[in-house]
Amino acid sequence: MFDPTGAAVSEGSDRIGRCGDRARAGRFAGPRILIVGCGDVGLRVVNLLGDRFRVAALTHTRERVPALRTAGAAAIVADLDDPRSLHRLASLARIVVHLAPPPTQGTIDTRTRALLPLLHGVQTLIYVSTSGVYGDCAGAWVDETRSVAPGSDRARRRVDAERCLRTWARRSGARLVILRVPGIYAADRLPTARIAAGTPVLHQSDDVYTNHIHADDLARLIIVAMYRGAALRIYHAVDDSAMRMGDWFDLIADTYGMQRPERVVREAIASRVAPNLASFMRESRRLSNDRIKNELGIRLAYPTVIEGVIASTSLRK
Repeated sequence: MFDPTGAAVSEGSDRIGRCGDRARAGRFAGPRILIVGCGDVGLRVVNLLGDRFRVAALTHTRERVPALRTAGAAAIVADLDDPRSLHRLASLARIVVHLAPPPTQGTIDTRTRALLPLLHGVQTLIYVSTSGVYGDCAGAWVDETRSVAPGSDRARRRVDAERCLRTWARRSGARLVILRVPGIYAADRLPTARIAAGTPVLHQSDDVYTNHIHADDLARLIIVAMYRGAALRIYHAVDDSAMRMGDWFDLIADTYGMQRPERVVREAIASRVAPNLASFMRESRRLSNDRIKNELGIRLAYPTVIEGVIASTSLRK
């Protein structure tokens, strides 16, 4: 049996990356789950679920279809920017994992708004949001009771999605669980190319706190939230690290034998890095993860980025 406390979830992680053909009869005995926006994290969720559920996975790119089918999911190619393509999603599943990001422009998440009318009969929805909704907190510790104060349109789109989903959940009676997620990393999701390109980081005196979660741990958290997440509850999907951004880059550089990034003062950083990275360098906060430990009972496989980055070296060889 699946143990939502985390023991069996950790065992299930051994199957990640071992994509055999599991589209067998046993998979179709359980309830159906729809994963919306089934990219890297979604595929990890599919692998962890194994044969206990029927899984449908929405992707906007046909190139991902073979990987999804190999993992045992029924692939649905549709585009949240084209509501006419979404008719197959209506009344499809009792559990929905919403991983699709908002559009890249504006302050409204039109994709989530297009999805909501199709969620007839959904009993549980897990929404993977972002910790960016808090804006800059000047390095303070932040728990889930803090009010949102988005400092970018990217974060405002996420706030819009959360608000729309809460309204939908209250009207439908479905159980909505929101996971606010910081930087996701894994062996194949490290900023080694950025370091190799010589991208600078902030000087220690100006540096910001950043937060992280390993992609495998995020996949586990999503599944545990299906079982244990409280209705209309927010959880920080974050590890125990409390690390400044420059130290994060230094850790990766040292681990992979690369030159550490140059440190520059804040006044010079905007002209040296891409605008999206510069926006992250304007926000500093430390996220508390007490709630996922005390309420969800999660045991992280990678409690800090040190364990996760060290483990990545063997996977990348």
